[in-house]
Amino acid sequence: MPALAQNPDKIVVAGGVITEVLYALGLQERIVGVDSTSQFPPEALKDKPNIGYVRALSAEGVLSLKPSLVMLIDGAGPPDAVSLLTESGVRIARIADGLTPEGVATKIDAIGAAVGAGEPARRLAAQTTARFEELAGLRAKLATKKRILFVLSLQNGRALVGGRNSSADAIIALAGGLNVASAIEGYKPMTEEAIAAAAPDMVLMMRNSSAHNTTPEELFAMPAFAQTPAAATKRLVHMDGLYLLGFGPRTPMAARDLMAAIYPEAAIPPLKTAAAP
Repeated sequence: MPALAQNPDKIVVAGGVITEVLYALGLQERIVGVDSTSQFPPEALKDKPNIGYVRALSAEGVLSLKPSLVMLIDGAGPPDAVSLLTESGVRIARIADGLTPEGVATKIDAIGAAVGAGEPARRLAAQTTARFEELAGLRAKLATKKRILFVLSLQNGRALVGGRNSSADAIIALAGGLNVASAIEGYKPMTEEAIAAAAPDMVLMMRNSSAHNTTPEELFAMPAFAQTPAAATKRLVHMDGLYLLGFGPRTPMAARDLMAAIYPEAAIPPLKTAAAP
């Protein structure tokens, strides 16, 4: 295989976590384009051409950057754009979006292998695994499991929530919480009655768009949320979307921060294995 295929110098990325890992490996100079979810580090979207949203890619736009490698996270699309990229003959690396500590380590390893940086990636994966292990120790000390509801968006008072087998479900579990929407598969609407019956102790949302910056006063004035335990204490927490749901090297720290928000009374310490930001 030619050296270029092993160590591509013109990489286009569709998937924020892939960009994050490549920057962590010091390979940012090889990146020639990123998608709009590549929000960490912040300079990625400032310095690199934006190829659009990860699920709404244009094959022509990607190919115009003349990449030697296109890296796609699970779910990148649409399928016809991916088919056109495949037919073009450009090298494509598809990265599985694992939502477990083991899956994150495998993801980091796969990204490194695709760009000829296997050894640095293995070191990063090992560091991340050590942080997950420390997080598990903190989780084991929790006396109870509080009830958490992740709300992806609110449209006309209707909540789109994160159910089982979603990234929201996975991060809630890592943080020691109980996902009260686990009867739902993936991201789906939840009725007012179901939200009230689920009785969340805390509501979790992403911080970004205007829809995601709902205030506690606004949220808990809605009938679905007004009678929940979360309303009694105004427990609404916003976190950065990629940090919370990206499932990359920062995920152990994100889960620790979420744990601290869920259990303020437990005085959760920072991860000792985490590098200073």
